[in-house]
Amino acid sequence: MKVTKKQKKPLIILTAGGTGGHVYPAEALAEELEQRGYRLMLITDARGKDNYKGRLGQMPNVAVWSGGIVGKSKLFKIKSLFKTSIGIIQAGWVLLREKPACVVGFGGYASFPASMAALLAGVDLVLHEQNSVMSRTNRFLSKYAALVAQSFKKVKYAPQNVKTVLSGMPIRKSIVEAAAMGYPPLGAEDKMQILVLGGSQGAKVFGEVVPAAVKMLDEKVRRRLKIFQQCRKGEEEALRAAYRKTGCETVVSHFFENMAELYSHTHLVISRSGASSVSEIAVAGVPSLLVPLPTAADDHQSGNARELAEAGAGIMIKQAEFDADGVKKIIEELAGDYPRLKRMSAAARKTGIPDAAKRLADAIEKEIIK
Repeated sequence: MKVTKKQKKPLIILTAGGTGGHVYPAEALAEELEQRGYRLMLITDARGKDNYKGRLGQMPNVAVWSGGIVGKSKLFKIKSLFKTSIGIIQAGWVLLREKPACVVGFGGYASFPASMAALLAGVDLVLHEQNSVMSRTNRFLSKYAALVAQSFKKVKYAPQNVKTVLSGMPIRKSIVEAAAMGYPPLGAEDKMQILVLGGSQGAKVFGEVVPAAVKMLDEKVRRRLKIFQQCRKGEEEALRAAYRKTGCETVVSHFFENMAELYSHTHLVISRSGASSVSEIAVAGVPSLLVPLPTAADDHQSGNARELAEAGAGIMIKQAEFDADGVKKIIEELAGDYPRLKRMSAAARKTGIPDAAKRLADAIEKEIIK
């Protein structure tokens, strides 16, 4: 379908689950497509209806039924399959009514009804796979997709006979812009800033190990540290208490709104290795200590972390080996080796893809809109 300048550009429907790993790339692509003049719509489930912020919250938003089935009881799975079937029908009606040029799916079980409806309705389906191991849902859908976009160079279980493109992981513009500031200096009198990101799936182990590691450091090293650490809501005071006698400056919160600013001043990130986190860390050019979530489906977080580790941009440690003594040694070594930190930062930037949203939009225009 060729679009002349006088014609309105067609509608593109986005569909995504409710977690940040799915929402952030959808938000970044939405901003890019809107700048190019496309009309946009979002299909999600009841959790996402009217709850998105930013560009996703401003576009027409349709909720359909859906349900997750991984790790649930048989009865729950039956209920979820019924809800998902209804959701496919609901999404199908939307597609038949709106006649989009394509549907772009970002994963999460909330995106399955619209993605499946696109295949059944003969609408081109574009899938974005965030991780280094393709999700089980995308493994099925990708066999019939018109285009599969990958965040990582190597993606396990990627389809063989489907058009693929290395788009990278679309991330927030504010982080891309902050990355232009370069890696922060670290002189003898400067404080080494460490950012600890765990969220609900990392806060507990990080809250136990990192303060214990800091306490083991020499006092001179401790006083040179400035630590920003994320924790579970309601556990802020307990974490502050754990740091109280360390002598290092700390900022504790269950949520940081100024992530771009934090990345631009951070010398080392300690984090899980979800696709969104790894991609942001790489683009921001921050050296990292990555601890993959051991319960992640198909151990995909290890694959994500491995790409940075093999590039010399980060250090990967299995959670079973993540202890205070080991973290203390890593902080001690890096705090006294700024050249190594600079090399890690440069390697991270080479791995990162800052124009991922543009690459994905270009691929959609080239392969789908035409």
